[in-house]
Amino acid sequence: MPLSTENAPPLTNAELVQLQIRVIALENLVVALLAHASDEQHALAQDIATSIFPRPGVEHRLTEQATAQMEHLMQRSQRL
Repeated sequence: MPLSTENAPPLTNAELVQLQIRVIALENLVVALLAHASDEQHALAQDIATSIFPRPGVEHRLTEQATAQMEHLMQRSQRL
């Protein structure tokens, strides 16, 4: 059964802050892991980033931003 947010209460400010903190931590963890990844793993991550696209006929700005963010994380990992 798919999850629905229709009846979910809105997140509090404290919950939103916790989500932001967790996202930052996860981004940094991914960068650290990618910094030591093999060329094959880098290629796989790049393939996944370029294969993300919205459904045909749907303009989805968040999907495009997710792809750009993945590429940015990979670039950050190369500087370490």
